[in-house]
Amino acid sequence: MAIARLSGGPLDGQVIPLDDTVDDAYIASYNEGQIVYRRVGEDQHAGATDGPTEALFSFVESTEPLDVTAGDVDDVPHS
Repeated sequence: MAIARLSGGPLDGQVIPLDDTVDDAYIASYNEGQIVYRRVGEDQHAGATDGPTEALFSFVESTEPLDVTAGDVDDVPHS
């Protein structure tokens, strides 16, 4: 099993399991659209005995505008 470390975008800092079918792009549903991350650099820990393989993916784009304030506690009216 491999893991993906996501950099930038709305999932910055997340570590997720990486399916063997993922090549150079990780595309995920996000809100009403999709977000795209691309693999950068060489995989780390790719040996048989040094833990799970790690791949770095960097944010590229989203198919819908990202609303970074959606769901913020500060947006809730105070009584």
